[in-house]
Amino acid sequence: MKTNTLKLFAFVIALFGVTSFATAQKTYSLDGKSAFSVAGTSTLHDWEMKSSSGTGTSNLTIVNSKLTEIESLSINLIAESIKSEKKSMDKVAYEALKTDKNKNIKYVLKSAEKINETTWELTGTYTIAGVSKVYKTTVKTTVTKDGLNMQGSNKITFTEFGMKAPTAMLGTIKTGQELTIKFNLNFNL
Repeated sequence: MKTNTLKLFAFVIALFGVTSFATAQKTYSLDGKSAFSVAGTSTLHDWEMKSSSGTGTSNLTIVNSKLTEIESLSINLIAESIKSEKKSMDKVAYEALKTDKNKNIKYVLKSAEKINETTWELTGTYTIAGVSKVYKTTVKTTVTKDGLNMQGSNKITFTEFGMKAPTAMLGTIKTGQELTIKFNLNFNL
């Protein structure tokens, strides 16, 4: 009788553990405190454009306040939500991004590999100016009381996405080819 009770107890514990793990993965949404920026150089000065208007979701598994899996992640950013301090700069940036035909900048995760407790390497597809490219991105993660914070950056070039580097003042001011995309994302339930 004692053996059957122990077997039943072990079965219930195993069943509870499987059920608990299966329900640990949840869908989180990007909140309004998330920030995106793109930075570069020009012959006149360094520059940066920012946005906090991104939307997105991520299926994450957080167990005992630790991120154990990133199943999916997708982000959509309206290209013309990215702003500088100068409207003339915004205009040439939107021309480079071809926002008349490509309204959104997108990111879709392909895979995620855990490096350590707070560092992950994400492989995903950026779609910018209508061109899609796969990049690896090292991100720092922090589990928060509401979900997850994720920070990282990527270096890209205008030509990789079929864009022409903007110029101003009849070509006397030229933008450098390299850009740095930075993000600080907050995913909440």
